[in-house]
Amino acid sequence: MSTEQDQIKELVRERYGARAERVISLTPAELENTESDGCGCSTDGDCCGVEDLDHAMLLYNEGQLSGLPMESIAASAGCGNPTALAGLQPGERVLDLGSGGGIDCFLASQQVGDTGKVTGLDMTPAMLELARANKAKLGIENVDFVQGEMEKMPIPDSSVDVIISNCVVCLSPDKDAVFSESFRVLSPGGRIHLSDVMALTDEGPSVSSPEDWVSCTAGAEHVDVYRDRLIRAGFTDIEFAGEQADYMNDRSERPATNTAGYKVVAHKPA
Repeated sequence: MSTEQDQIKELVRERYGARAERVISLTPAELENTESDGCGCSTDGDCCGVEDLDHAMLLYNEGQLSGLPMESIAASAGCGNPTALAGLQPGERVLDLGSGGGIDCFLASQQVGDTGKVTGLDMTPAMLELARANKAKLGIENVDFVQGEMEKMPIPDSSVDVIISNCVVCLSPDKDAVFSESFRVLSPGGRIHLSDVMALTDEGPSVSSPEDWVSCTAGAEHVDVYRDRLIRAGFTDIEFAGEQADYMNDRSERPATNTAGYKVVAHKPA
């Protein structure tokens, strides 16, 4: 990985580590009174507003959020709801890339049941601390959290049935490695269900500084580029659908970024 790629990864690690630490430091009263700054980029540069409960309500329904720790909701930085799209079945093994505070892992655990297994992968120690604390509050046994990078996953070959991810692949400076590793760890016939940010035109996002990587914009790629990467990794039956079109652009205090939220489905041949 190049020096620039290392710098990008360190920026992402630092920013989301700070995000987790802020959530961990909140009192119960502060959690109850966090305010939304809208769906999309936050004023502090994260994908979505820090401690942004209203944002989560735009992506998840009340029934899904009911009973989850407030900290897992407040730490959510996604652009979609991959568990709602994945059609998870009892007994399936699920891997969540960039699992953050654990919200999608906990939702997936409900769907796969006691015979299933969910693994959350995250490179940020503070996020892992937060996710494990949230797991303890829920008292669930079918979820584990593992430290590692999605470009080099500490996951055995052919060991998962479904990979989910929520506004995370766009943060990677080496997406080919992400998709190659995803293909490796999926079992034959497995699938990926991703929510991610993509560029709306071939020109790419309108912002490209290293700092813009942490806001899910500079790393966004056009659908055609994204599809080509998946094909090179070996995936088939690839589908894209707009999930929250231009969701990054409805913040009047920020410049338009030429990006939108998409859902992606692809399969590893059986």
